[in-house]
Amino acid sequence: MHPVIYDVAVSLDGFISGPAGDISKFAHEGPVVEDYYNRLGGYKLALMGRKTYEFGYEFGMEPGQNPYPHMRSIVVSDSLQLPETSEVTVLKRPGAEGLRAEIARAEGPVYLCGGGAFAGWMLKHQLIDRLILKRAPCVLGQGVPLFGADAPAVTMERTATTPYQNGYLLERFLLR
Repeated sequence: MHPVIYDVAVSLDGFISGPAGDISKFAHEGPVVEDYYNRLGGYKLALMGRKTYEFGYEFGMEPGQNPYPHMRSIVVSDSLQLPETSEVTVLKRPGAEGLRAEIARAEGPVYLCGGGAFAGWMLKHQLIDRLILKRAPCVLGQGVPLFGADAPAVTMERTATTPYQNGYLLERFLLR
């Protein structure tokens, strides 16, 4: 089975966005963003929760549009309603085994885009293999935690660290 990789920007205090989804403190250009876009090209399946999918609407994405056209995208949600012509798959209550089956069908590495609560659920069910943090040199104070409010205790092994001149630090972890 291909690895599931949670590849996400995070503040020094552990938030993937500030209040109301504010991401203005995170880099939107430069080497850390260019490297992220290069990694995106290697993923074959995107997994996300409803709030992460709907966040794309703020940037002009239409309901049903695939935010990552080069890969299949799955949104896990009980309430998301999309048009019949939707380019994404919505899974309602797939459970850990149902999601594991979707991951097994992936043709390559799986990109877990978020959000925090969904990532926490994935972590709890041991569905994340790797973590790539784009650690931003900022403190948000509040917002969406990296793994939501109910993350289990997990040990990870840091496998690589790459510093950027703008203060960002890219950290790669394997989950044990």
